[in-house]
Amino acid sequence: MQRILLVIVVVVSILTRGYTQGGTMEKMGFYLRAGVNVSHWLSQSDKRGEERRAYITKHDFDQIATMGFDHVRIPIDEEQLWDSSGTKDREAFELLHSALKWAREAKLRVIVDLHILRSHYFNAENNPLWTDPKEQQKLVNLWLQLSDELKNYPTSDVAYEILNEAVAPDPEAWNNLLNNVITALRQREPHRYIVVGSNLWQIPATFPQLRLPENDRNIILSFHFYTPLALTHHTAPWTPLAEYRGPVNYPGIIVDTAEYKNLSPSTVQFMKEVANGYFDKERLRQEMMPAIEVARNHNLPLYCGEFGVYPKIPEEVMMRWYRDVCDLFREYSIAYSHWCYKGDFPIVSEDGSPKKRLVDVLTQR
Repeated sequence: MQRILLVIVVVVSILTRGYTQGGTMEKMGFYLRAGVNVSHWLSQSDKRGEERRAYITKHDFDQIATMGFDHVRIPIDEEQLWDSSGTKDREAFELLHSALKWAREAKLRVIVDLHILRSHYFNAENNPLWTDPKEQQKLVNLWLQLSDELKNYPTSDVAYEILNEAVAPDPEAWNNLLNNVITALRQREPHRYIVVGSNLWQIPATFPQLRLPENDRNIILSFHFYTPLALTHHTAPWTPLAEYRGPVNYPGIIVDTAEYKNLSPSTVQFMKEVANGYFDKERLRQEMMPAIEVARNHNLPLYCGEFGVYPKIPEEVMMRWYRDVCDLFREYSIAYSHWCYKGDFPIVSEDGSPKKRLVDVLTQR
């Protein structure tokens, strides 16, 4: 009887951890654990020519591997790789191919993420992608052109992410477009791993609305996690939070409501939305759970393609959040990629040296 009870305890312990998620990275031909976004290079950048070539080099990929990461997510923008007439920018494509070569030499896997389109930007109020059939077909065509460029890379080395942080007014608009792109790609690349996120910035809460292609086992589900935004984007100039310069805390109440009296009504309203209640590890678990449940129900692996903290808060507060988030990722067998390597949420200092304390948490050293 004691032995039976022990077996039951072990099974229950496993089931209440992340291993009920279903598909795990260990079972896949495209294994991911901990990675970093190589951003602000072929995406969200005005750098061109020598400046663009010098911003990211083979040294960066070697350093990422040395730090303990096993993959990179490379955001790319339509306006960087194609001009307004649809002609390929050969230099940009050469840089992308160089990146894949450097990654392979450093034993890093790569997710190529189509980040921003001329018809879709995740922070724009109006995106023609959702109303113009020509723009929807254009997205399909862009991926067919990317496939022409990348199809000879092994499926164990390179995966595709269809679109970063879709913000469709109706989740079915995203579902329909997503499935159309995947259908077109599958005709030529049936075994390529494709990374898929839900509507509205890939937040976990919208995962139940995601409609996936049937019987496609080469799908990786991806969510983004910047919860609570009042902490992770504190003073970020591109957000309504830029106005607030007071203290933040974690775990606990992120912003003391007594601070609201010094803020504009619009900022107070936004603060109430993104700093609502008490935040700790258990609250973060609850916030992630819709994505975890969908991955479990579909028996597909789960990936966090972006997470991080804008580094304008006290380091101790920041590190407490990072430790809790990474603990949850590991508990639920969720692979992850930090935003970002250089840029606005960097893991390296201005001189290029790693921020060791942060890197150690991210790579579990």
